[in-house]
Amino acid sequence: MFGYATLFSALASAVSAGTILWDGRFNEMKSSADLNNWSWANQVGNYQYYIHGSGAVTKYVNLDAKFKNPADTGSKQGAKITIDSTAKWNSDMWRTELIPQTKAAINSGKVYYHFSIKRSTTNVPSATNEHQICFFESHFTELKYGWVNGESGTSNTNLQWMVGGQSKWKVELLADVWHNVAYEINFSSNSVTFWHSTGSDPLTKTAGPFSGSTSSNGADWHLGVLRLPRAGNDGTGAEDWYFSGVYIESGDLTTAIASPGGAGASTGTTDPGAGSPATTAVSSSIPSSVVVSQSTTLVTSAKPEPSSPTVGTVKQYGQCGGSGYTGDTNVSVSLGSSVITYLTTI
Repeated sequence: MFGYATLFSALASAVSAGTILWDGRFNEMKSSADLNNWSWANQVGNYQYYIHGSGAVTKYVNLDAKFKNPADTGSKQGAKITIDSTAKWNSDMWRTELIPQTKAAINSGKVYYHFSIKRSTTNVPSATNEHQICFFESHFTELKYGWVNGESGTSNTNLQWMVGGQSKWKVELLADVWHNVAYEINFSSNSVTFWHSTGSDPLTKTAGPFSGSTSSNGADWHLGVLRLPRAGNDGTGAEDWYFSGVYIESGDLTTAIASPGGAGASTGTTDPGAGSPATTAVSSSIPSSVVVSQSTTLVTSAKPEPSSPTVGTVKQYGQCGGSGYTGDTNVSVSLGSSVITYLTTI
């Protein structure tokens, strides 16, 4: 009898489905060149693309079926995001980042931010530099890789999940191992939980919940990588990072790596224009200023204002750059008790 009850519970979980609020799986894109269609004056597509170097888009972002997690049949392709010595935006940090272009309520109630991430054996990320990955600007939750300020030694090959700058989970980032992640964020109760698996295994609750200052304006989650400079220990070569299965959902958590719309998908609900219905689930009750807090926490872009800022130093979360932007580019960076001002030319 117990076996039947367990089976029934599993089947009930399998047919439940969440609601996709925003779909960032690159399924509708022909190539990364489609990112160039977006601008502040023409905010089209699923991503804002302005945090990158001066090179062509294909120098920093490329799409291909071979760049996705093979287990994710709901994704047609994945993204290879590259940072190198040319990938600088308003500072000496190496960074290539995409931001969701959406008016959906991705910063309200309980939501799940999904993505898979890996590295390969070529263009290996530097273990001596701190990398901020898939982060919110207030850094209440994010992944980090490499040596993090305050750690002993000079390098670190672990991928870490952070809450408010504190490591809550870590694992060595080995080549060609897909790490599947969901940030469970409850903006109402100010808590975050970490779901994780590798390869084709379903997500499991791995750490949390933890209390956090879950602050977001709905336009400040960065898919991609920001690498902080480190004098005397900087890696010199380009780095490739791979992302797959990117979407945000509410309601029930999809634990299957075959993301919504893939093989075995069940009928669910979808926000208009957001994507396909969710599948196997587990029920669960701009340009900006660059502000560095603590010693390594970077706050990077907020939702742009409809008009250019007035003359003078751009305030926190004020617009300071981006393709087609013509306003003030004087950006303040606060580091401890000192203040550094970047004068940038876009």
